[in-house]
Parts: sequence; C-alpha cells; structure tokens
Amino acid sequence: MSAMHARIRVIDLETTGSRPPAHGVCEIGWQDVILADCGRWEISDERGALFVDPGRPIPAVTMAVHHIVDADVVGAERWAALAPRILKPSGGVLALAAHRAAFEQRFCTPPLSGGARWICTWKCALRLWPGSPSFSNQVLRYWRMPRGLVREWGLPAHRAFPDAYVTAHHLRDMLNAASIEQLLAWSEQPGLLPRVVSGPDRGRYWSELATETLERFAHDRDEDIRFSAQTELDRRRSPAPVHRLPPAQGVLL
Repeated sequence: MSAMHARIRVIDLETTGSRPPAHGVCEIGWQDVILADCGRWEISDERGALFVDPGRPIPAVTMAVHHIVDADVVGAERWAALAPRILKPSGGVLALAAHRAAFEQRFCTPPLSGGARWICTWKCALRLWPGSPSFSNQVLRYWRMPRGLVREWGLPAHRAFPDAYVTAHHLRDMLNAASIEQLLAWSEQPGLLPRVVSGPDRGRYWSELATETLERFAHDRDEDIRFSAQTELDRRRSPAPVHRLPPAQGVLL
C-alpha cells in the first residue's frame, strides 16, 4: 500500500444548520493523517479550508457559533460542485473521519464522497479513553494534550480547519493504538458511553447500576444510551468463564 493511498482525510463542516436540505454548508476544512514509512500514523502536510456558498442566508444563531457571515461566502462554490474534489482526492483515501461523524455524513452523502467509510473519533474516544471528563473535541484536546499539536493552528474553535486539525491529532493517536478495522467497526455501532450522561445517575458507571435501572435505560429514546445499557446487561447475563485447574498429576499423553 503506497503512502498516498494509506491516508485518512479528517473533515469538519460549518453549516447554516443541522438538517439538509433545509440547511447548507458554508465552510469545509480537512487535515490528512497518513501511514509513515516507520509504520506509524502521522499528521500530513495535506490540509486546508474553503468557504462554500450555502445557497441561503446564514442565520444569526449559527453565525454566533462559527462567526462566518454572508459576506464571507460571496463568490464561493456551491457544495455539490466543491465537495467531490475534497472528499475524493487524487490517490484516494482509506476512509473519511470526523468528530461525531454522523453530522458530517448528513451533508457528505455517498454520491459526493464516493461511498467512503467513516471513522467517528467521538465513538472511538469513548472506547479508547473512557476516563476523559468529557468527549468533545476540545475537552479531549486539553485533557490529552496530543503531541505536536500547534496551539495557534487549532484556533479558533468551531471553524472548519482548526477543528479538523485537532480531530486529526486524536485520530492519529487512535490509529496508533487500534487498527483501522477496529475504529471502523466501533464507528458503525452506536456510541458505547462509559458513564450515565444525565438524570439522577449522571456520572455513574453502568456497572454500578442495578439491573432494573439498566433495563429502563435499555428502552431510552437515545440509541447510545440504549446500546450502552444493553451492553452491560449482556455482560451480566453472559456465562462466567470456567477456569479449570490443572490435574494434580501430569498425564502421559
């Protein structure tokens, strides 16, 4: 596999809202992570950001998040024309990645991305770093302090390139701790939350809860909560492994 092909492109979008086609993309940022000759994943020099014409005014409530205003996107390309060039770069990618990738996937549809598979760094962080106080991109950034992250390049938060750049550092470390196949598999499942996220049991580990409480959570409206509670229930219901003692005297055959 050549270095060009051993590449994962991290994507971050800034948009006018969360629900296409009612909302559109107003900025895309990307940062590549590549498999280096030493056999470890590293941050690539391939990175960038482009404004996108969302085809509608940017609401004040989203301007307040990313500070992109209508004047910034005047003359920019439309999403359908620009997206394939970024999502399907020359040489290809092993996968695309994003923090809470389900959001990016709403806009980066299979026709635009070439049907690429996605790694969700949020879901993978739940598995690899369950002790983090939170799993947002920025909390992970300061809790973990990833090697080589240039602080200024990761600012301001909630802009497409800085967020993609920070996410790429998390992804690099994930790829050096687990296989790409494992990250993809975790990303295709609901999020396995290490702790209860709301209500009177907030902050408690699932293993600390009574079975009756877990059964209630297993019927929650949120699929991540249902999955996390059910995983603990399944663990409790699985037969305990049998540890057989060796015979007191060796056998001849």
